[in-house]
Amino acid sequence: MSAVLEQNPLRVGLVEERLPEPCTVVIFGASGDLTKRKLMPALYSLSRDRLLPPNIAVVGVARRPIGDDEFRSQMREGCDKFARRRPVDAQLWQSFAQGIFYVGGEFHDPEAYRRLKAKLEEIDRARGIAGNRVFYLSTPPTSFPPILEQLGAAGLINRDGERPFTRIIVEKPFGTDLDSARKLNHEVQNVANENQIYRIDHYLGKETVQNLLVFRFANGIFEPIWNQKYVDHVQVTGAEQIGIEGRGGYFEQAGILRDMVQNHLFQIVNLVAMEPPVAWTADEIRDEKLKVLKALRPIPDGHFDEYVVRGQYTAGSISGKSLRGYKEEPGVAPNSITETYVALRFFIDNWRWAGVPFYLRSAKAMPKKVTEVALHFKAAPLSLFAGQKVEPNVLAIRIQPDEGISLKFGSKVPGPSNEIHPVTMEFRYGTSFGVEPPEAYERLILDCMLGDATLFTRGDEVEASWKWVSRIHQAWAAQAVRQIPMYEAGTWGPKEADALLERDGRAWRRP
Repeated sequence: MSAVLEQNPLRVGLVEERLPEPCTVVIFGASGDLTKRKLMPALYSLSRDRLLPPNIAVVGVARRPIGDDEFRSQMREGCDKFARRRPVDAQLWQSFAQGIFYVGGEFHDPEAYRRLKAKLEEIDRARGIAGNRVFYLSTPPTSFPPILEQLGAAGLINRDGERPFTRIIVEKPFGTDLDSARKLNHEVQNVANENQIYRIDHYLGKETVQNLLVFRFANGIFEPIWNQKYVDHVQVTGAEQIGIEGRGGYFEQAGILRDMVQNHLFQIVNLVAMEPPVAWTADEIRDEKLKVLKALRPIPDGHFDEYVVRGQYTAGSISGKSLRGYKEEPGVAPNSITETYVALRFFIDNWRWAGVPFYLRSAKAMPKKVTEVALHFKAAPLSLFAGQKVEPNVLAIRIQPDEGISLKFGSKVPGPSNEIHPVTMEFRYGTSFGVEPPEAYERLILDCMLGDATLFTRGDEVEASWKWVSRIHQAWAAQAVRQIPMYEAGTWGPKEADALLERDGRAWRRP
């Protein structure tokens, strides 16, 4: 087993070790940063791990008028810098690059799709690919509708059967509110069936996020206490040290609630809170995730401030480096009230979690980068150690960085007294398995090629998430406030967020 892990770390998560059918991956927006930093390095790493058929092909589509050789050179540069398995093997790259091509054109121009169709048919004949396609939309959301419309009009999407297959990967953000998500779902489903659509969230490709299901449902010790009888509350943290790094124009339109919570962190909540699926299939797992979103208790009208806190960072220092305030960033309005911090208090009204508060926070310019979920357990029913403060047990699943799991419990300090001190048991992926985990995009692209949609988001799930989140944006818009709470960069957020938990007699965990 160890030899297999060293050669093919992705195979650890696969029930069945099998290669996908030969196909052509068409990347729209191929001149963008994501293709160079993530997508092409992921495809190269999969090929190096022998998880792809040798006749796989990749076609980049973008506006720039360049040729195949220049595109291959750019992609080689990206793999040299960003591939998980470096340095790039020159002999393997030579073989891999023979399947890389480029088609230039505007996304709304029918002529570009005629050229693309001719190129794909040429590749099919030359490389023995039976018309299987994966279309990856690595573009701004405004480009999704024209690309989908033109793909359908050019006859490049096969809706009639499974062979040859057509699959469409759509990058986030999938909508900016409930109405736009519904509209985009309608536009996508006009040209493709739901089972052909793979809405990607790279957080679901992270090893520790996938391990949540294994940790819960493959270990008999934890699931019996994973409920309201034993859990006092749950905290989810998604903190980043960086500010917005020059993305003021984008972030002014998004805010942290759209950028992180509606997609990434709600996916974590779903996996933590869902019921056991009846089978390990994509739809059974996604059915249970949808039930969690449907069980989210709506925030009562007029009471949003009791459940939601937003904030914005001012100038400060992080790890000895100065960071300017959010309003000092290019593209940010001087009177902006866009949130760079958000904290939520919410409940999941079902049998398992009745009465258990979930606290979620996400922010920029925090003291450290960390994404984790922590279950805080109830105190022992009878304290036998009068006068001592016994801290509650905490089970923390660290998603990034230093992926792993820790359990905090009380232990007797050596000596004649019965003094109790909290100690921690730790599991870390890197030290336990001795292999570098695959990049999230490697797992997700491979799963799409295999036709496994388990780690992708379904349309009804996207809408259910936006339905809950959009009410917060609507409430903020109705308040018409001129300023929001501020926090200094390098601190853990505004004091109003601390008060959100203090009212319940609790406090934020310091990761």
